[in-house]
Amino acid sequence: MMRLANYSLALLGAISGALAAPSEIHARQASPFVTTPISTFDEPWSMAFLPDERILVTEKRGQLRIIDPVTQAKGTISGVPAVRYQGQGGFGDVALHPGFRENNLIYISYAEAGSGGAAAVVARARLVLNANTASGGSLQNLQVIWRQTQFYQGDGHYAHRILFSRDGATNSTTLWISSGERQQMDPAQSMTSNLGKIIRLNDDGSIPSASSALGANPFASQGGVAAQVWALGVRNPLGIDFDEAGRLWEVEMGPQGGDELNLIEKGANYGWPLVSEGVHYGGGPIPKHNTRPEMNPPKAFWVPVISPSSVIIYKGDLFKGWKGNALISALGAQGIVRVEISSTQTAREVQRIGLGRRTRCVRQSADGALWTLEDGAGGRLLKHTPRA
Repeated sequence: MMRLANYSLALLGAISGALAAPSEIHARQASPFVTTPISTFDEPWSMAFLPDERILVTEKRGQLRIIDPVTQAKGTISGVPAVRYQGQGGFGDVALHPGFRENNLIYISYAEAGSGGAAAVVARARLVLNANTASGGSLQNLQVIWRQTQFYQGDGHYAHRILFSRDGATNSTTLWISSGERQQMDPAQSMTSNLGKIIRLNDDGSIPSASSALGANPFASQGGVAAQVWALGVRNPLGIDFDEAGRLWEVEMGPQGGDELNLIEKGANYGWPLVSEGVHYGGGPIPKHNTRPEMNPPKAFWVPVISPSSVIIYKGDLFKGWKGNALISALGAQGIVRVEISSTQTAREVQRIGLGRRTRCVRQSADGALWTLEDGAGGRLLKHTPRA
C-alpha cells in the first residue's frame, strides 16, 4: 500500500463535529520511556497478555508464539490454520475471551485464500498450554465464526482487529471486529457487504438480539449481512478500543493524507469513499467531510499521514496524566502518537514518541506498562516504563 513519503509533523483535528484549524508539533519531545527489549519475532503483528503475564504474539507468516517476558523463554502454539501470506495479508490479531480463565478461548484473525482471492476471517479456539513455555501448546476445536462476504484479488486493507466488551448485568460478551474495505472503496457504503464496517456480534458469531445490552444492531431489520453492521464508511480500520466511559474509538489509514481517529457511534456513517480529508493516490480530489454533514467527521486527522497500525485508550496510572489518552502505534511516524481526548470528546495530538522503527502494535499490561511490537523481520517486543 502506498503511503506518503514525507512524514512531517503536521496535525489536523476535528472538534464537535466540525473540522478544526490545523495545529503543528514542530519536533518530537524527549522520550518519556525507559525501554527494555524482550525478544525478536518474524514479522510480528499483534499480542495478547495471558493471566499469568506470559504473552501471545502473532507472526504474519502464520505462527502463534508464546513468550515469558521474565525468562524470555519462547515457544510455538500449533494448530493455527493456513493463512494467505501476501502483501498486507497473513496472520493478524489475537485476543482472549473475557472469560478466558474459565473457558480458555482465544480469538484470532487472518487472511484466508478462497475463490476469487482472499478475505479476512475470525476464528476461535481453545488454547491448551504445555507444562513449560518453550514447549508451547496448541489450538484445539478451532471454529471460524465470521468471514468477510467478498473475496478479492489484491492484498490490502484487511484490518481485522478484534475487541470484546462485557455486560456485567447480563454476563453477556460482545465481539467487535474492524473490517477493512480491501482497497475496493465502494463496499464501505454497501449494506450487502460487511467490508468497510465496524461489526458487532455475540461471542459465538451470532447476531445480537433486541434484548441484548446495547439492543439490536442498527440495520438488523434489513436482514442478511447488514444485521452484523454497527457502523459503516471506514477504510482500513487498524485499531479499536473502548474508553472507560464505554465509548468506542477507532483509527484508520486514510488514502494520500487523511488518517483518522473516530468516535464510533451506533448506525453512523464515516463517509469513505464519499468523503475524506485526504486525496486519492496521484492527487485525485475527494470531497471533504464538511460537504456531507450527515456523515460523521473524524475527531482528529493527519495530513501528512502517520500510518496508524493500532490504538489503545490508556487506562493505567503508571504514566501520570495519560489516563484516557489515545495511544496510537504508527508505521510512518515510527513510534507512538499520543492524543488527548477531552471530556467533550474533542481530540488533539499532544506528543510523538519516536521509537526509531515502524511500530506495528501497542498494548497495555495490567501494571500500566506499555508494550510495542516493531514491524517486519526481526521486529522486537519492547516494554516501556516511565523515565524517572
